[in-house]
Amino acid sequence: MKAIKYITIFTMLFVFAGQAQTVKDQKIIDDAAEAKVMLLKADEGLKTFFDESAGYVIFPNVGKGGFIVGAASGNGVVFEGGKKVGMADLKKLNIGFQAGGQAIIEVIFFETKNALNDFKEGKFSFAAEASAVAVRSGLAFNAKYKDGVAVFALPKAGLMADASVGGQKFKYHSFE
Repeated sequence: MKAIKYITIFTMLFVFAGQAQTVKDQKIIDDAAEAKVMLLKADEGLKTFFDESAGYVIFPNVGKGGFIVGAASGNGVVFEGGKKVGMADLKKLNIGFQAGGQAIIEVIFFETKNALNDFKEGKFSFAAEASAVAVRSGLAFNAKYKDGVAVFALPKAGLMADASVGGQKFKYHSFE
């Protein structure tokens, strides 16, 4: 009887833990869909990137903040061929001139399947001097891939004197 009780409790905890992760992931997926709409509304030139890239990752809520020492963090959804294939985590810690806090949408486009696979395999991080193109009407039409990657950022709230994405590290989690 005691064994059945423990098995039941363990099963319930396992089910609820799985649902909590699913609920969290679903919220991020919903936020990413909304972020894509906002990005396209801000600059319709991004449509070409969404349509023609080998894949992309949308981080709908990246929080950045710092005063001399700064950090950034966010969760996103990875798409390949227009289909959701997994989730990603973004982390950054840096030292240098910066002040304030900001919430942004960040999207990373991968020009080739090899560049996307490098991201998925954990072989991808930005060089120290890398920066994102700020999303404003018309800028995406002239934007180009650099080393197989193009990065765009759309500020949501806050103000921060730092536009760099250099030093960001990523983890990929497949849905499979």
